[in-house]
Amino acid sequence: MLSGGGGLVSTAADYDRFTQMLLHRPGSPAGELDGVRLLSPRTVGYMGRNHLPGGVDLETFGRPLFAEAPFRGVGFGLGFAVLIDPVPGKVVGSAGELSWGGAASTSFWVDREADLTVSFFTQLLPSSTYPIRPQLRQLVYQALTD
Repeated sequence: MLSGGGGLVSTAADYDRFTQMLLHRPGSPAGELDGVRLLSPRTVGYMGRNHLPGGVDLETFGRPLFAEAPFRGVGFGLGFAVLIDPVPGKVVGSAGELSWGGAASTSFWVDREADLTVSFFTQLLPSSTYPIRPQLRQLVYQALTD
């Protein structure tokens, strides 16, 4: 059955390790985790670029869909959304941030500039039940102290 990530099973710890692998840190370039190279930094960089035709954002490219996350200023890379510019979407974050959300209000993002990964797992269907993902984002960034 073709359903994207539907039915995908893993653990929160493994998902966290996946996001850590995407994050670039001194001594551990993107694509590497615990000293093991899984993807080249070049591949991770390519995955994290906006691949929509003409470099447009999701709002310009696609038809409007209900989502908690704004589509303005957000492009699409290879496997996740890419924040092109946080200002048009009125979101807190950094250009180049990688993210994706799931149907049951799950979410993750990798903000390399802030040296931050966030994974949020819940089972609220539909994802519009409570607007918790934008609230989580705001709370996380308010807690950072540089």
